[in-house]
Amino acid sequence: MADDNGNVLDTLEPGSVRRIHLVGVAGTGMGSFAGMLKAAGYDVTGSDENVYPPMSDMLRTWGIPAATPYRPENLDAAKPDLVIIGNVIRRVNPEATAVRERGLKQMSFPAALGSLFLDRSHSVVVAGTHGKTTTSSLMAHVLVAAGKDPSFLVGGVTQNYAGNYRVGKGPHFVVEGDEYDTAYWDKGSKFLHYRPRTAILTSVEFDHADIFRDLPHYEATFEKFVRLIPQDGQLIVCAAYPNAVKLAREGCPGRVVTYVAQEGADADYTPRNLSFGPDGARFDVVARGEVQGTVQLPMGGAHNVENALAVIAAAQGLGLTFDEIAQGLATFSGVKRRQELRGEPDGVMVIDDFAHHPTAVRETIAAIHHRYPERRLWAIFEPRSNTSRRNIHQEDYAHAFTGAARASLKVPERHDKVPVGEELDVRKLVTDLQAQGIPAEGATDVQALVDLAAREARPGDVLLVMSNGAFGGFIDKVLAALSARAQKGA
Repeated sequence: MADDNGNVLDTLEPGSVRRIHLVGVAGTGMGSFAGMLKAAGYDVTGSDENVYPPMSDMLRTWGIPAATPYRPENLDAAKPDLVIIGNVIRRVNPEATAVRERGLKQMSFPAALGSLFLDRSHSVVVAGTHGKTTTSSLMAHVLVAAGKDPSFLVGGVTQNYAGNYRVGKGPHFVVEGDEYDTAYWDKGSKFLHYRPRTAILTSVEFDHADIFRDLPHYEATFEKFVRLIPQDGQLIVCAAYPNAVKLAREGCPGRVVTYVAQEGADADYTPRNLSFGPDGARFDVVARGEVQGTVQLPMGGAHNVENALAVIAAAQGLGLTFDEIAQGLATFSGVKRRQELRGEPDGVMVIDDFAHHPTAVRETIAAIHHRYPERRLWAIFEPRSNTSRRNIHQEDYAHAFTGAARASLKVPERHDKVPVGEELDVRKLVTDLQAQGIPAEGATDVQALVDLAAREARPGDVLLVMSNGAFGGFIDKVLAALSARAQKGA
């Protein structure tokens, strides 16, 4: 029965609540939403099992109390008009149980975002398997640079704003549209709550194997998403993914615009005279056969050219001039953990990237290889997500390291969400890479990989570290080890 979940609301008038409590507040998305609610004038509290830096520091800076651990007593102290339940919270959580028993008003994070912010905005939603965080951050920055004063909520820390949200007074709200599930009572994708008026669909490849059965099941949620766009809205879709274009053309009631990073390709927006260098990418923008002008993008890789083309198409649809857009692109400082240079001790460049899907691994390696062609590229990868731990992409990973001079792989620990017999076979992957002439090894221990890199990295090398998690502190440890090596050799 529906009421077994308690007093769950799908919509809410913004003026009807003042005190809001977030259960699961220390997550990246929930913590940032807490900050946004506080900035919008609400009284905000939260709770979590553990609250660590950097989110603990950010919540403290914003003046948001974060109680720990989860206890019904946290609700007594908060006295909330509304409780927002994070999607990591299970039904048996003691605070979630107390919320149901007390009949308190509760919403999922996506439903609350939709009701309290997006309903009164021109919602610009960036969805897709790859590139959501970079593209949504870039879209938001272009609007800010053009003086449109947008709001945004994205999944990474934007370097231009040292945060991942902004509360503006303009009509646009840019949001990263996640296809992961919404709450323990709502297994639909988060982005189904985001009321898209303008949307970007970057890619559709199978991911999140823990909640989607197969590619058709995964595609079905995107089919629902594109149907949400109104007739006077627009959907910008990447032509490199024919399945994405097909579901866009068949399902979207609004205007469909295509883009791709291939020169002369059959798409509405393409590049011309594309070149890569240490400063990023430079190219002419061709829109429906006409050259719009030249842009300088301070990021490398064909995938980032594609991300920029998506933003250009969307921004022009919103009425921005090409010059406004080009200026925004040129001044974008990037996103933390997206090709982020973390240091260069002893002449060894250490780059941090969130890549975990085989397509993202391949494109990121290609981008860094193009940007620093004279340097030896050592790819160090942790398969950590539920999908990357599985053998579903075994063959794709075997062909994802082209351009790397060496590859080191972390052997993932057993995970209860990965069925026995379906684990990624790192030993086989290492053998397949070696057969291609790429020296490779696997290790079960992070410190062993740190010691290996510190011992064998040469001045001039690039260590490209890829993981969607903390990788056991690998980057901080390898930076410290390389710095110690440099001092020793001085």
